[in-house]
Amino acid sequence: MGFDRKTYIVPDNTNFDGKTIRVDGDVVVGNACTVDFNIEAERFFAGERAKINGNITTKSDVRIDLFSVINGNISCGGNAYIADGTEINGKLSLKGDLDVGDNVEIRDGFEAKGWINIRSPIPMVIYVLLYLLELLKRGHSEEVERILQELDSNEDIISISEKYFFLPNSSSIGNDCAINGRLHIGKNCVVNGNHKVKGNIVVEEGSTIYGSLKASGNVTLENNVKVEGNVEGEMIKIGLCNIAGDVSGKKIEIFKNANVLGVVKAAEG
Repeated sequence: MGFDRKTYIVPDNTNFDGKTIRVDGDVVVGNACTVDFNIEAERFFAGERAKINGNITTKSDVRIDLFSVINGNISCGGNAYIADGTEINGKLSLKGDLDVGDNVEIRDGFEAKGWINIRSPIPMVIYVLLYLLELLKRGHSEEVERILQELDSNEDIISISEKYFFLPNSSSIGNDCAINGRLHIGKNCVVNGNHKVKGNIVVEEGSTIYGSLKASGNVTLENNVKVEGNVEGEMIKIGLCNIAGDVSGKKIEIFKNANVLGVVKAAEG
């Protein structure tokens, strides 16, 4: 499936092993998200004001945006970029270079085997502002607009791997998960948590959910999916699955050999 900023994506073969998420690929956590798990991945990216209540372990790079909080240790196999105002309540260990912003707090210190660059962006910001003010005084508003457009277009674009775990902005995952968007779980995954989703849910074949699924939209469960909880949505389609709880929705389609241990409630059949 293509990239979608409004879909929580769990790629094939992802394993929630107790309190640890293991991903064979990159992990991308959106702005203002909360994650109550440890994370093991190829690379890790967090947006602004993200909160990770656990350790982060990567084979390659780590990039954490402004004012985020990491309540755990970071073990990075590559380079690390830690933006301004980030708080790490643990130790930062990395094999590559460290690029750290202003007002970053690392409670238990850091260990880097590469170059260390500590940025203080304020002088450059002041210089740019003074330059723009001088241009405005001279009536060069078109030049000011051009410079601002260039600054906006020069933001770094970071490529992620073809296989990635993505959590949309303002979402949280833990024992109870609130997803600000849709949910798509790939093949042969093991996922923990009770999920409340704003949109549709798709779970591909061979995956197991230790928790309930509640969608404001439709729910599709492919063959050999196990749900250790309830399933709730609008239109629900269940293949050859095992559901340990109730199934409720407006319309429900269940494969004849599916196993539902709870009550099936279809308001419209």
